[in-house]
Amino acid sequence: MRKTGECGIMSCRSRLSFPQIPRPLAGLGGDTRGAALIEFAFVVGPLMALMVAILQTSLTYFAQQNLETTAEKSVRQLLTGAAQTSNMSQAQFKTLVCSKLPSFMKCANVIVDVQVASNFSSANTGVPTLTYDSSGNVNNSWVYQPGIPGQITVARIMYVWDVSKGPLGFDLSTLSGGKRLLISTSVFKTEPNWS
Repeated sequence: MRKTGECGIMSCRSRLSFPQIPRPLAGLGGDTRGAALIEFAFVVGPLMALMVAILQTSLTYFAQQNLETTAEKSVRQLLTGAAQTSNMSQAQFKTLVCSKLPSFMKCANVIVDVQVASNFSSANTGVPTLTYDSSGNVNNSWVYQPGIPGQITVARIMYVWDVSKGPLGFDLSTLSGGKRLLISTSVFKTEPNWS
């Protein structure tokens, strides 16, 4: 390393000069231009798969929470006896449930099952096994027993949610055809006095 300098009357400036080191031959060993692009190419695939998985999971949980809210608002009609005193049928109760759904959920995918139980321990809160017709539509026979004052009632509001498979084998479906069954179950004793 040599020190060279220039001095004038008012200032003195020094500068270090380094000897030139020859660049290695161009190629993979010494040229690092584009390395970040290659590293990003390795990471972008798993990163995009993770983003799709997060989005799909978030949408599914959002739909589940909306179903819970809808069920809570609808089942109140059974709890208070308003549905029973107005002789609400199963179709009318389903229409009530559909009126409380958010706009991104379709009424055609709603399933309503309301039945009475002799006590809380015998209440059927399990996930039902769905059967399908030749067109792929659910054709189970669902019960609608809204109960009498003071009776234990189990209300299951279900929704068939469409999900799509993500990259790297990510799949949230629990039914065939890329669908997931969302369930909101309420077990309650109806109010003893209806007015």
